Amino acid sequence: MIGRRRLLAGALGFAAPALLAREALASAPRQLSLVNLHTGEKLAATYFEGGRYVPDALAALDRVLRDHRTGEVHPMAPGLLDLVAGLAGQVGRPGAVQVISGYRSPASNAALHANSSGVATRSLHMQGMAMDIRIPGVSLARLRDTALALGRGGVGYYPDSDFVHVDVGKVRQW
Repeated sequence: MIGRRRLLAGALGFAAPALLAREALASAPRQLSLVNLHTGEKLAATYFEGGRYVPDALAALDRVLRDHRTGEVHPMAPGLLDLVAGLAGQVGRPGAVQVISGYRSPASNAALHANSSGVATRSLHMQGMAMDIRIPGVSLARLRDTALALGRGGVGYYPDSDFVHVDVGKVRQW
């Protein structure tokens, strides 16, 4: 009969490599390449390095993702950046992620809502928790399906407007 201590030591021996691999992945550098289609600004940034988010890189991403109508800059949720970077990685990252909409000020969101039933009154864009994107060379259907498979937030499919909405709110789709 195997002793309890020996059994625990054996179990830890099997679990340790998996835990170390997960920890290494969690602390691996994270990069994102974006182009804002309204301003033409491009940015490739390593926004997570050494197990920490990089404040200067986050600020640069916030600026590129600002409300292009008002110029207002708002902090974007790091989890959203992780989601978009992960999504780009899953589809093979053939080019920079094209951003149709990042942060939206309440005034911009209200104006858009007044002209479109497709804009939520309490949009997560106003909290820096949503982006409308596309990736050159990747079909919108594949982008949508990959985002849904990640299961990390909301996914809206807008083929007529040529973008996919992703957010870090509740998991849902439309």
